[in-house]
Amino acid sequence: MGNRVAREDFEWVYSDQPHADRRKEILAKYPEIKSLMGPDPRLKWIVCTMVAVQFLAFFLVKDLPWKWVLFWTYAFGSCINHSMTLAIHEISHNTAFGNNRAKWNRWFAIFANLPIGLPYSASFKRYHLDHHRYLGGDGVDVDIPTDFEGWFFCTRLRKLIWIMFQPLFYAIRPLYINPKPISQLEIINTAVQLAFNALLYWVWGAKPLVYMLMGSLLGMGLHPISGHFIAEHYMFLKGHETYSYYGSLNLLTFNVGYHNEHHDFPSIPGRRLPMVKKIAAEYYKDLPCYTSWVKVLYDFIMDDELSPYSRVKRRLTGDIKQE
Repeated sequence: MGNRVAREDFEWVYSDQPHADRRKEILAKYPEIKSLMGPDPRLKWIVCTMVAVQFLAFFLVKDLPWKWVLFWTYAFGSCINHSMTLAIHEISHNTAFGNNRAKWNRWFAIFANLPIGLPYSASFKRYHLDHHRYLGGDGVDVDIPTDFEGWFFCTRLRKLIWIMFQPLFYAIRPLYINPKPISQLEIINTAVQLAFNALLYWVWGAKPLVYMLMGSLLGMGLHPISGHFIAEHYMFLKGHETYSYYGSLNLLTFNVGYHNEHHDFPSIPGRRLPMVKKIAAEYYKDLPCYTSWVKVLYDFIMDDELSPYSRVKRRLTGDIKQE
């Protein structure tokens, strides 16, 4: 199903990532952008509402026939759970309670993690901040696929399978690329999540548990929202390593599609990123962007020039300070 992708390695570059320099230029020209930084007071209430909606869904699916459990798992639960992972992404930047209450953000992320079913939030923060600081960094940025992924998933059928099982690769990849000692917060995150899963099964049975876990796996696999995994940093055009998406699914994903803007200003909450684009319009108007994550997925699978190797990678030098 499709020819083998000709690319046999990543796109190695010897320059720094573009976001730090662009941030300095924009702030020098538009210092008012600093006023957009800081916590988003709405975020915690939106997250609490989403958690409550999923708890209600757990109750509603417990007596449904299995065919309807599976239908609502993909049609609704997968959307909410993927959106919850992006809420955790927001919280990892301390945008719920601010930098002065960093621990509050971490505990709140564990709470937001509950309806996802898989202990995720504590580990995500540790690795995601490295992704921002060392974008494309060899041996540090675990958003970059492994050599095995690039070598093996090189035909249309294999790329389709790779996208379907993206959650598995994202979970395993850090253990291979950049293993870190397990932190106390990760242990707590895991213990709290497993206790919640057991309680959910004990109170309402297997169907809510399946709805929750399968919703997370399906929502981060072959799903329209999952187009952001590919859209953000896969090199569809040579010389560009970060891409923004300006489509309606940003409403469900805390504006994660504004990805150039996010990497330029990671301390600005997603709700305010469109204001960055509006204020500093000349810096973003000519950058390549997308309007459909579904088309991104389709093009990635069908284009025989694209594969997991289609990422910019750089060797890091000097002092590397990881989370």
